[in-house]
Amino acid sequence: MKSQAMIPFLDLVTPHVELEEELVAMFRDCLRTAHFIGGSLLEEFEREFAAFSGAAHSVGLANGTDAVRFALMAAGVQAGDMVVTVPNTFIATTEAISQAGALPAFVDIDESTYSMDPARLAEFLSEQCWRDHLSGRLFHTRTGRPVTAVVPVHLYGQVADMDPILDLAAKYNLIVVEDACQAHGAEYYSAREKRWRKAGSMGKAAAFSFYPGKNLGACGEAGAITTDDAEVARKVRMLRDHGQSRKYYHDIEGYNGRLDTIQAGILRAKLKHLARWNEQRRALAAEYGKLFAGAAEVLAPQEPAWSKAVYHLYVVRVQRREQLQAELGAAGVGTAIHYPIPLHLQKAYQRLGYKPGDFPVTERVAPEILSLPMFPQLSLAQAREVAEKVMQYTGARRSSEVTVG
Repeated sequence: MKSQAMIPFLDLVTPHVELEEELVAMFRDCLRTAHFIGGSLLEEFEREFAAFSGAAHSVGLANGTDAVRFALMAAGVQAGDMVVTVPNTFIATTEAISQAGALPAFVDIDESTYSMDPARLAEFLSEQCWRDHLSGRLFHTRTGRPVTAVVPVHLYGQVADMDPILDLAAKYNLIVVEDACQAHGAEYYSAREKRWRKAGSMGKAAAFSFYPGKNLGACGEAGAITTDDAEVARKVRMLRDHGQSRKYYHDIEGYNGRLDTIQAGILRAKLKHLARWNEQRRALAAEYGKLFAGAAEVLAPQEPAWSKAVYHLYVVRVQRREQLQAELGAAGVGTAIHYPIPLHLQKAYQRLGYKPGDFPVTERVAPEILSLPMFPQLSLAQAREVAEKVMQYTGARRSSEVTVG
């Protein structure tokens, strides 16, 4: 019989209890005014989230998958195009590409950050594609499809290495849509701009998910895009609302992808606390990092100098992962795996023709990654207890504990 976790993987109850009066008051106001769709509460959240993300515009949406899909469509991806992303992500990234009418293509990840490797992207664009010199368009050699966009995934709360990705996009005339669904408030130091940039402020557009477990989570499904491009924002607003430019005037065929007002109100209330919650996550990650330092059996997350991660997940790499997960569970520690099977090896993508060995870094990482408890209300003492159990069950010792005979 599985024991109940004394240290849960995630706590979604405590923050809602702490904010209960504010959330209930907001909900009561919606009930009494019948403001359920659109309105000032949604617009206020959109303005505030855009400002938080360092972008000019934000558009609230029904979920993060819609956010990726609508961002691609509004930014210019057409049916029949090819869009490049990574196989180490949740399937929503590639579902959105397919739903926009495009074909996903993969490049491998950087082993230290688990996000898109710019060198592998450069290799794909130069070796697997060709450019039509009359039109300047890039085409995939094997499929003949135009390659029009790249979707770097800011994974586990850390931004991908964006400067070289943006440079390659400029060189090959590609649209960049950031998948920032796990990176609310994460930052990236752009060496070429000599300043820190927020996740969601660097591409043509960016997608965010507010699924309940995210750093900024709704009480249900929700998402948003951010962009500096007013035309992209306008198109996304049409796409989310049945293609309407105004009520009953449908300029295009659209979708029902609106963010409801109650969820917008919940997110607006939580947004005021997000910076503090992110700092609490960073403090916990630092504590984990100190405790795992020098332990060869446990590879802790790497945070490059150009990154200020917000640790949506705290993911370590270990051998015999399933055994460790079982032992931690028996000891009352909740864990999770993100993601056990790379997308290129999923049954859903057999048609793409990939095979084992195509993306060796992703395939090497996938059987070793384990997500440890990480949420703002986790105490430092609990983090230490988790780390001690991980060290104990892996037989790890910190380098300072190893004696030389």
